[in-house]
Amino acid sequence: MAKKIDSQKVMLDHSLIKVKLLGRYLDKYLNIIANDGYTEKITILDLFCGEGIYENGGKGSPVIILENVKKLLHINSGKIAKMPQINIVLNDIKQEKIEKVKSIVAVKDLHVRGSGDLKFTNLDYKDLMPKLISFAKKLKNEKAFVFIDPYGYKEIRATEIKSILETKKTEVLLFLPTQFMYRFDDSGTPESLIDLLDDLVVYENWERNDSVIQFIDQFKEGFKKHLGPEYFVDTFTILKDKKTMFCLFFFSSHIRGFEKMLEAKWDIDREEGRGWTYEQSGNLFSAFKTNPLEGGLLKYLVEKPRNNIEIYNFTLHKGFLPKHVNEVLTQLQVDQKIDVNLPDGIKARKGAFYISYDHYKSKESKVLITLK
Repeated sequence: MAKKIDSQKVMLDHSLIKVKLLGRYLDKYLNIIANDGYTEKITILDLFCGEGIYENGGKGSPVIILENVKKLLHINSGKIAKMPQINIVLNDIKQEKIEKVKSIVAVKDLHVRGSGDLKFTNLDYKDLMPKLISFAKKLKNEKAFVFIDPYGYKEIRATEIKSILETKKTEVLLFLPTQFMYRFDDSGTPESLIDLLDDLVVYENWERNDSVIQFIDQFKEGFKKHLGPEYFVDTFTILKDKKTMFCLFFFSSHIRGFEKMLEAKWDIDREEGRGWTYEQSGNLFSAFKTNPLEGGLLKYLVEKPRNNIEIYNFTLHKGFLPKHVNEVLTQLQVDQKIDVNLPDGIKARKGAFYISYDHYKSKESKVLITLK
């Protein structure tokens, strides 16, 4: 019988993709925050940091975090008048893991002295969360990013994630073993999952699911309803093998940070062959499948005409990027299903939709899009 591989010691493919997404996002996130001219301090917290380097040489989350900070400081050396202080907290309940991380940081010289504080703690998650919530509430000209990659999920609570986000100065990336949670849901829900579900929905209203994808979608919608419309939630699924799927949940109150995470997600989707493909409704397969963004957008436009700011916000809430909705709008325009007009009623230039963060930020209502 083959010996079972310990995924906490040996980096498997799904863990590689997980930290790749973490790294891609931090690369985008840190560059934006460091250059915003407002933020004085950035704190990155890895609540289950592990050992740092796997036995097969794979880089864990603390190494990815420290490498990204070091890269940011190197690239922007002399370019930013005042670089924000970047503090890093690496936590793991197992002291031996913390000691290994400390050793790796020292040997590889991963921490840039003078850039900010580097703290190592070994607190239990349930003891750490009240401290983290209190810390988040005190943030002023600061930002915080929290990475939660638990050894299980029994202590995860949606209410605590919401408390971290409420100051609107934090982002949270949560990794959950959704396949195992789904299996429990299918065969008899364990008490720990009931506790998490009760945070999201009235448990009696939780629907049994035919697949782990439906389970994840229902979980995501539960998070959205629990957090409210001012928060953004999206997922990134990772297939370990034919029967096992994990999922990263990303939470933010800031639309720009959310867009950067979506960019990181879609970058990796393209590499892994799961990326965006626009299949317009009305093609050979339309009886069986409608492009989810197009379908949602058409329903959104049925309610009333929408301006470019509203469509930008809608698109990101759906987990898509401006370039994706531009493709959909372009085809709808070609098919003469929409009218695109300037505020004075004059028809806009063909293909000009103005779906971007810059127009959203400046509240520029450039066009009004109406469904014919």
